[in-house]
Amino acid sequence: MSNEQLNDPLNFVRNIWGNMGFSLPGMVAPTFDVDELDKRIKDMKAVEGWLRMNLSMLQMTIQSLEMQRTTVSTVQAMSKMASDTAKSMAAGSSQEAAAAPEQNAFSEAAMWPWQMMQQMREQMQQSAEAAVAAASEAATTQSEKPAARRAKK
Repeated sequence: MSNEQLNDPLNFVRNIWGNMGFSLPGMVAPTFDVDELDKRIKDMKAVEGWLRMNLSMLQMTIQSLEMQRTTVSTVQAMSKMASDTAKSMAAGSSQEAAAAPEQNAFSEAAMWPWQMMQQMREQMQQSAEAAVAAASEAATTQSEKPAARRAKK
């Protein structure tokens, strides 16, 4: 029996309900005694406080585990980068490193702003070239029309 109580997570709440002096169906029945209502409100606020405390402890535990996971993965990645750098330096020749550059996920991720700026610059250059080409075609067409009109006269 004691083993079952240890494994029961709601044992604390059951003890609170049992110590209130009335059963759950009795709580549903309305009462007109102000003192009894105050006692029930006080008990319910105590349960609410306990539940909020457990919720906040659970949230803090989740956040700390997430931070721990991030820290461990970062340390592992940094360790891998350091060992890769040490291996490439131990290998010696920079020609071998230039012939077969090793791609690293962090270095690729760090390059996204530069790549985005390069893409924007290329797109702006292409659109500017297209605008210049369209403007020169329009100017050429406009200059040909008066000459064609003069030839017809």
